[in-house]
Amino acid sequence: MGLQIAFWLLSAIIVGSALGVVWQINLFRAAILLIVCFLATAGIFVILSADFIAAAQVIINVGAVAILIILSIMLTREVTRGSPSNRMGLPAFILVGVFAVCVIFGVITTTWSVSKVPPTEPTTAALANLLLDGSGFVFVIQLSAIMLISIIIGAIVLLKEKE
Repeated sequence: MGLQIAFWLLSAIIVGSALGVVWQINLFRAAILLIVCFLATAGIFVILSADFIAAAQVIINVGAVAILIILSIMLTREVTRGSPSNRMGLPAFILVGVFAVCVIFGVITTTWSVSKVPPTEPTTAALANLLLDGSGFVFVIQLSAIMLISIIIGAIVLLKEKE
């Protein structure tokens, strides 16, 4: 019962913070709400006994992506205003509605096989051994680090062009 309460509480936090990201005019506050959304998603992974994925969620999304977004926002001059001249609100709303209908249809029509028994051993150590045993996953981790560095360099180049 406690896990269900935690799940619904975290789900409400995820939906509320995601809506806040979309509706917030202040870019810095939207980025903070995005971090809250990422952390609540990591909490859902913890409830599902996916500790490694929760840690990866916190390290990659909160620790890297969200911090880069906040850094880029702080380097811009128009922190308090978003893009008020954006006229793509209605098409985006329609596209999101179609996507939501497709996802809801997929969730309702899928037969979900749920295990009644929780994992017998922690999944973190087994997954870490699988990723780092030399089977080629180390390259993917290094590739993600290269991607983050290229994002930082791209942000610096774009910032320098404006000055």
